[in-house]
Amino acid sequence: MDWMYTLILVGAGLIALSVMTSALAFRLGTPLLLVFLAIGLIAGEDGLGLTFNDADTAYFVGSLALAVILFDSGFNTRVQSLKRAAAPAFVLATVGVLLTTLFVGAAARFLFDLPWFHALLLGAIVSSTDAAAVFFLLRTGGIKIYKRVRSMLEVESGSNDPMAILLTILFIELILSDAPGNPAMSLMSGFVLQMGLGLVMGVVGGYLIVEIINRLHLEDALYPILAIACAVSLFAITGYLGGSGFLAIYVAGVVAGNLGMKAATSLRHQQKGMTWLAQIIMFLVLGLFVTPSELGSVLLPALALGLFLILVGRPLAVLLCLLPFRYDRQTITFNAWVGLRGAVSILLGILPAVKGVEGAELFLNTAFIIVITSLLVQGWTIKPVARWLNLIVPSQLGPLERIELGLPGNGRHELLVYRVMPDCPLTSGKTLPRWARPSLIVRRGRSMRPGPSTRLHAGDQVYLFSLPEYTPLLDRLFSQTRAPNLDDQEFFGQFTVNGDCQLSDLLEAYNVPMPEHLPVNQTVTDFLADELGGYPVVGDRVELGAIDLVVRGVQKGTMITDVGLAVHRERNDGVYQKQPQYSLSRLWKSLKVKDQ
Repeated sequence: MDWMYTLILVGAGLIALSVMTSALAFRLGTPLLLVFLAIGLIAGEDGLGLTFNDADTAYFVGSLALAVILFDSGFNTRVQSLKRAAAPAFVLATVGVLLTTLFVGAAARFLFDLPWFHALLLGAIVSSTDAAAVFFLLRTGGIKIYKRVRSMLEVESGSNDPMAILLTILFIELILSDAPGNPAMSLMSGFVLQMGLGLVMGVVGGYLIVEIINRLHLEDALYPILAIACAVSLFAITGYLGGSGFLAIYVAGVVAGNLGMKAATSLRHQQKGMTWLAQIIMFLVLGLFVTPSELGSVLLPALALGLFLILVGRPLAVLLCLLPFRYDRQTITFNAWVGLRGAVSILLGILPAVKGVEGAELFLNTAFIIVITSLLVQGWTIKPVARWLNLIVPSQLGPLERIELGLPGNGRHELLVYRVMPDCPLTSGKTLPRWARPSLIVRRGRSMRPGPSTRLHAGDQVYLFSLPEYTPLLDRLFSQTRAPNLDDQEFFGQFTVNGDCQLSDLLEAYNVPMPEHLPVNQTVTDFLADELGGYPVVGDRVELGAIDLVVRGVQKGTMITDVGLAVHRERNDGVYQKQPQYSLSRLWKSLKVKDQ
């Protein structure tokens, strides 16, 4: 029985050590993957002497952990990110992985003098970017990249693993197959089966997960356990049927995360810890499995292949994939550079040994060296490169804290905490719109309950509740050196509305149902005056389905003179709103001649 306590002590001690050393990684900006791998190596055969050489167990543990990580990354992928980056990210996750495989495979044939299928297998093993490393650097590594670039990177890194796994398995089967056949047909048929079945199972499974959770009444702590259990079951069923379980569980996460699911907030909170644990276990196991003393025989060609991947293979694949989308040079360059390799490449490097490929240690050792090279070269240079390309959002923008709340009734509000900047326009006595008025102000360590006439001072910490789609507007109020002006379309709306037009005509033009309690012949300005009560403020908003009405001008303290209209294509709760079906005649009557 002593072996049981020893095993528990070693396992728990390594996990605890990994968690504690993560603080150093945050301070130095080091990718956590590198830290966890290093701990596994130190504890391994060439370090403290722990021997672990079971390829099947390592691949099983790594695959299960990766499934949990992919479900979490999909669950936290917003519809807005998909809409901004779906097409280019999909091309990078499929065609980009294939091109990288071909380029790196050609270089591997020259550097290692391998047969073509073996060289292409090595290219496939290192063809995908690592979601864990990319998410860490972009979300928690102190780097805030502009949304158009960050969305593409997150969607690509979260969805390109299935393609790399598919290519790796296909090339292994071609190497082991004695029967002659057409490799192109095998590749195409395998792609259609795995990706097609994975996509269908993911969509169906995501909807089923939401339906199951929404129909059951359980203890709050049980919902996250049920969700992850259903997701892992979907991963297993899809893989058993011959599809890509990794694609299925990622797509299921995207679907479930963007639908109105019960206890979604608690699920996100609990999944964070579960995902961190999965990453730590996967990286530790992979670090234990690798034997550093065996790396010397492939060190130089593997380093050369890693540099080729970083400087030629990945940039060329990204350039060819993104050229049709006409992105600027900065975006293409940054996407080409942020191609960190990680646990997936090491995990796929184990697969040839699991399948019985001759000389399998070459693939694992080479993949490990390439991963370390990528993390050292790219992991520590992402922030300087982003700054050089002018892609970093200024650090003063955005809230100090953004806390998603699990309110009764599936309320969508978030708790935001802002610090009032010294040059913020709010310090000059500007009145906040109603939707931006704080619930609490902390000034020099003392809590204050704000009133309508409370003035903000530099250094105040402001706590307020807000809908997620209003957060960018709050950023403008609290962080800019000047107040938003009337040309700011996101703040004051894309159009200027004729305040004397009937509200029913305006709502019908945008296919928004007319609230039953409102008079049919009420004008827009009368409606706003009734909704806002006395003393409306410029910037006040009233939400009506897929549109917001915004106060643009006020005279004599109570008279609304100008009204803006902001159109929302979807809301951030993940539920698509019906697209406005514009009636041109009614739309023309409701809008002023001048359009912003």
